[in-house]
Amino acid sequence: MARKHKRNLSWTFAAGAAAIGVAAVSGAGLLAGVAGRALWDAFATVSLAGKVVLITGASRGLGLAMAEECARQGCRLAICGRDQGTLDRAQVELRRNGAEVLALRCDVAKRSEVEEMVDSVLAHYGAIDVLINNAGTIVVGPLSAQAPEDFEEAMNVMFWGAVHTTLCVLPHMLERRRGRIANITSVGGKVAVPHLLPYTAAKFALVGFSEGLGAELASQGIHVTTVVPGLMRTGSHLNAFFKGNNRAEYTWFGISASTPFLAMDASRAAKRIVQAIRRGEAEVVLGLPAKLAILAHDLAPGAAVRVLSAANRFMPGAEEASTERHRGHMSETAPTKSPLTAFGKRAAKRWNQQRLA
Repeated sequence: MARKHKRNLSWTFAAGAAAIGVAAVSGAGLLAGVAGRALWDAFATVSLAGKVVLITGASRGLGLAMAEECARQGCRLAICGRDQGTLDRAQVELRRNGAEVLALRCDVAKRSEVEEMVDSVLAHYGAIDVLINNAGTIVVGPLSAQAPEDFEEAMNVMFWGAVHTTLCVLPHMLERRRGRIANITSVGGKVAVPHLLPYTAAKFALVGFSEGLGAELASQGIHVTTVVPGLMRTGSHLNAFFKGNNRAEYTWFGISASTPFLAMDASRAAKRIVQAIRRGEAEVVLGLPAKLAILAHDLAPGAAVRVLSAANRFMPGAEEASTERHRGHMSETAPTKSPLTAFGKRAAKRWNQQRLA
């Protein structure tokens, strides 16, 4: 009996020693990991002071927020957008805050305009150190309300627009063997959200382009960052397009894009994006809801699709599937005029989201 007690005691001591050993190794590993990340950040992080940054779709919304953050980092800016009025206002605002900025009207869906725009930036500054492909468009509505033209426009702006601009800037970066490219994709490029199918298709394509680009260019001194934002609180819902039962579609989308927990503050998002560019991070996902959605989809894609299918049952029906487009500000309802969208409307004023026609 005493021998058995001694044996049990020995096993207890052995187990305790093993646990302590595992904890020590784990702790050492964790410390090594933290130290390794710190060393990598110190090695890979660059200053953007004096660098030329080209941002597409920067006349309003997240693009303008990133332009302001880059200006705070001491960058020289080149911004472009399709609407001359909002572009002029953005340029005035950035210059008022002390930024050096060149503003050029450009539709990135048109390769000839992109080539002309990039040539103008190079002629003005002599270099492009950072490219941020941000230009985007969004049409919200059920599949039955979407036309082939909606898919074409989404692909032309968000996929081909990024491809056109990247291929125009890339030879210059390759010649210098340095440069940074960030592609603003979306959680919609990782998880297919109902009633956003054209947008989702284009963003999925952009994610693939961005990841492949990073793999091919890493050995040539060019860092590519795939940025995956969730909902952003930029006020962009006022100028997004809504189809089908446009008022009902605008109600759920506008409230979601205005709610602090669901939608990330644009300034905070811009700071994190610029930090990721400086560090040369391969990917950055913005917002806890986006991180959780991507994690759930990656762990159980079938279950995720079933959950999204169930959610789709509660979204506006397709029985009123008009293919006519309506801007968000033309689709107001009592809920969207209530305090539920107060944060979104405040963001719209902050980020140059004046109502477009």
